[in-house]
Formats: sequence, structure tokens, C-alpha cells
Amino acid sequence: QVQLVESGGGLVQPGGSLRLSCAASGFGFSYYAMSWYRQAPGKEREPVARISSAGGRIEYADSVKGRFTISRDNAKNTVYLQMNSLKPEDTAVYYCGGYSTTYFNSRGPEYWGQGTQVTVSS
Repeated sequence: QVQLVESGGGLVQPGGSLRLSCAASGFGFSYYAMSWYRQAPGKEREPVARISSAGGRIEYADSVKGRFTISRDNAKNTVYLQMNSLKPEDTAVYYCGGYSTTYFNSRGPEYWGQGTQVTVSS
């Protein structure tokens, strides 16, 4: 049974930082691509960052380039999202997504976590 458990969300002031973590179990984490998506109220879920199984291929949404960094520790079965220079428009529920392929693809993740709320507000 695949489980993805996010943590690290919370309330932060504009310009602040947060680090999200996603702990995976129940599948061969080190073999598969991982991703972070987000969904703001009234909007569709959108990709934020994606990383291949060994970390050699990474992709970011234009809206977060230069501010967010995705990384993974395959020994710990964990993927991270470091978020810096946060803006109010980054407010959303952030979801961890797992693929069943080495590289991320247009079909999107097959596995999802429950999500963690990130609120950027003064």
C-alpha cells in the first residue's frame, strides 16, 4: 500500500520560507519520479516542481523558478520542497505526487498524499 505523507506546512509572512517534506512508503521510492503540486481555493491543481528518480532531471513551474527547490533523499524515502521568498499567491494546499516511472510524464502522478496547507499572509 503506497503512502505519501506531507509535513511542514503552516502560516508564514510574505518573504518568508518553509520546507515541505513528503515521506513515502509502500513502493520503490528510489526508482520513481516525484513531484509537488498545489491547489489554491477555486483553482485547479497545478504542478509546482518535479524530479526524476535519481534527481538528474528537475522541472519547475515558471511562477516558482528561482524561489523553490525540489530535492530528494532516496536513503530516507523522502522528497522535499524548499520554498523561499514566499508570496501571498503561493497560498494553497500542497500535495506530494508519486509516479510509477523513472521520469515524470504528462499523465501526472499515480499516487497522492493528503496535502499540507501553506498560507502566506501578514
